[in-house]
Amino acid sequence: MKAKWLVITTCFSVSCLFGQVQFRVNPARIEQRILALAEFGKSATGNQRVAFSDADVKGRAYVISLMKEASLSVRIDAAGNIIGRREGKNAALPPIMFGSHIDCVPNGGSYDGNVGVIGALECAQVLHENKVLILHPLEVVVFSDEEGGLIGSRAMIGMLSNEAMNVMSHSGKSVRDGIKFIGGNPDKIKGAARKKGDLKAFLELHIEQGGTLEAEKVDIGVVEGIVGIKWWNVDIEGFSNHAGTTPMDKRQDALVAAARYVLAVNNVMTRMPGRHVGTVGRISAEPGALNVIPGRVNTGLEIRDLSEKTIDRLFGMVLDDVKDIEQETKTRFTFALVEPTSEPAPTDERVRSLIEASAKELRLTSKRMPSGAGHDAQDMTHLAPTGMIFVPSVGGISHSPKEFTKRDDIANGTNVLLRTILRIDEIQ
Repeated sequence: MKAKWLVITTCFSVSCLFGQVQFRVNPARIEQRILALAEFGKSATGNQRVAFSDADVKGRAYVISLMKEASLSVRIDAAGNIIGRREGKNAALPPIMFGSHIDCVPNGGSYDGNVGVIGALECAQVLHENKVLILHPLEVVVFSDEEGGLIGSRAMIGMLSNEAMNVMSHSGKSVRDGIKFIGGNPDKIKGAARKKGDLKAFLELHIEQGGTLEAEKVDIGVVEGIVGIKWWNVDIEGFSNHAGTTPMDKRQDALVAAARYVLAVNNVMTRMPGRHVGTVGRISAEPGALNVIPGRVNTGLEIRDLSEKTIDRLFGMVLDDVKDIEQETKTRFTFALVEPTSEPAPTDERVRSLIEASAKELRLTSKRMPSGAGHDAQDMTHLAPTGMIFVPSVGGISHSPKEFTKRDDIANGTNVLLRTILRIDEIQ
């Protein structure tokens, strides 16, 4: 299979699309549908269409109506994923799946996830309107509760645990009750799982959620993979004592040690070349009184990179610096890895090449890049050759009411998605 993909990629030409290359998506329709979807959960402080909420149900009903308009047959699987299917010429072939999610973070924006869903629907609509029947079946997917932990895609790869279904979601319902609320069946969650080989490929169109493409004036991001993420809980023990009677050179101030630790993490991440990132996102000191030297600090550490070896190497460098901090501040650090960790999920090289070829055909510039945020695509790499297409985010803003992607950029990404689907379809 892999060798055949490589041969097809090398010899691919515009003629392989049997005249379908002239098809273009409808930018105005895409924009209108994204704005219409944004109305479900809209508030003065941002979109509140969190997974398993009433707004989520209404948004899902709207998406289902669009699927039917594109003549897709619609079903909801046991995990609450919406799947719209279009049959191909050869029913024996595995389907090409593409899509994203429509649930938001609290006070979210109108483009994260939505662009991938509306773009996928547009591809199906264009094929329907032009009466094009390709070889493979197509499946447009709307994953459930992406923002709460990739719930729908985790179920699709057979890795959604009972513990995860008992977690409380942003809606105030447990994931288990939420799945039931949107039409899934948590008691038969295993029925949502697909096996490796069940899908020909998976594609996800998404906003970048960063500022690289806009800053470099690049049209299309070809995602190399979704970064791995490791979290540590960090406790720093010093000694609480009276702030007025303890000399500066006799103190074991845990907060001073924490301050030096935060700077050390930043220094480690910046002095080692690469696209990794490290963050200390929270900190609390005890006992928390102005006249008491902090005796204990709880903080954390997050490191992200496409290579797990790089993550571990960076963590080792942080530990080396921490040894010096402990000695100089007379404090003690304890690091506890928070499970589960998120492993790096590289996309498929063959699919990356097809995305690049599609962008080039459309005279669009492209750039290979990692995704620093998590996506359903990272789970789908376990099932099928997977690719991700990024389009620019204005100002690099995401998870915010100010999140915005220009209409033409969305149309560019959707056109690349459509052509990539057609290219994959040619591969037997």
